[in-house]
Amino acid sequence: MERSTRGTTLSDLPPAPLPQEEERRPERPRITVIDYDEYHYHEAEVKEVSECFVFKEKPTVTWINIDGLRQGDILEKLGACYGIHPLVLEDILTDQRPKIEDYESYIFIVLKMIYYDEKKEEDTIDFDQVSLILGPNFVISFKEKEVDVFDAIRERLRTGKGRIRRLGADNLAYSMIDAIVDHYFVIMEMLGERFEDLEDAVVTNPDTSTLPEIYNLKRDMLFLRKSVWPLREAISKMQRLDSPLISEVTKIYLRDVYDHTIQVIENIETFRDMSASLLETYLSSLSNRLNEVMKVLTIISTIFIPLTFITGLYGMNFDYMPELRSPLGYPIVVTILFVVALIMLINFKRKGWL
Repeated sequence: MERSTRGTTLSDLPPAPLPQEEERRPERPRITVIDYDEYHYHEAEVKEVSECFVFKEKPTVTWINIDGLRQGDILEKLGACYGIHPLVLEDILTDQRPKIEDYESYIFIVLKMIYYDEKKEEDTIDFDQVSLILGPNFVISFKEKEVDVFDAIRERLRTGKGRIRRLGADNLAYSMIDAIVDHYFVIMEMLGERFEDLEDAVVTNPDTSTLPEIYNLKRDMLFLRKSVWPLREAISKMQRLDSPLISEVTKIYLRDVYDHTIQVIENIETFRDMSASLLETYLSSLSNRLNEVMKVLTIISTIFIPLTFITGLYGMNFDYMPELRSPLGYPIVVTILFVVALIMLINFKRKGWL
């Protein structure tokens, strides 16, 4: 007997199971735990995610970082322990735009960490999605790649410098967001150097290899814009959240991050305009080079037109041409050719064509 599904809605259906990638990439992710308060600090790398669960009930702040997340069973265990919604776990494994979602008991944050891939020969901007789960006394971060910009935060936690050890988990989440946004300025500086090099190449010696570099730069600008614009909206929303998980002190610091985001967006828009002008300059430089070549060819052709006429005139094999029988005929004609060419060169020089 068939089971009727009439009246069933999407909300009634169970969430799709998390994708499993153990068969394709069996290696385990790298899991690190940092547990601290103002007076105590503990850092360790664990093999199983279940080893992190002992820190849940402690009053200290716990930072669980997972690099190279490839297996859904780890997320399922974390979700069961910390009460994370299955849709959030699914978003962690899929590409998402920067956003912030409030689930009352925790806040879900998605960011884009941008960096230069040093393994590639060409200057290529790459990215990694960073997902943060902010709870009352914990922060869980997920990254696909082990490249990150959080080393300075770890060092501050180890040495106890600054106020980060005295404040809660929301300040830790703010510090991680701030580190990612501040690293955008490093990317902006590298992009500025690329623009300077391309401008010199376009003006002085544009060649066929310059055009792909310009298009790669325009593509990077488009990618940066798509990554940073939603981040501005997300941070603005985070400032306005009426959540006990974010203190008023942290919201003040978030305003500073918001200002930095606006500055990054302004730089990106400036670079986008510069990339468009680079393409126009490149095409203009090629056109000018072509005009220079055509001018040289035209001058050479113009000089040889009267010379060709004279030599063609005396190349006619008529019997009654007195110059053909003269012993001085050849040197006289050569002298005339030389004088005509010299007069034309002097005339071109006076007009500024040479």
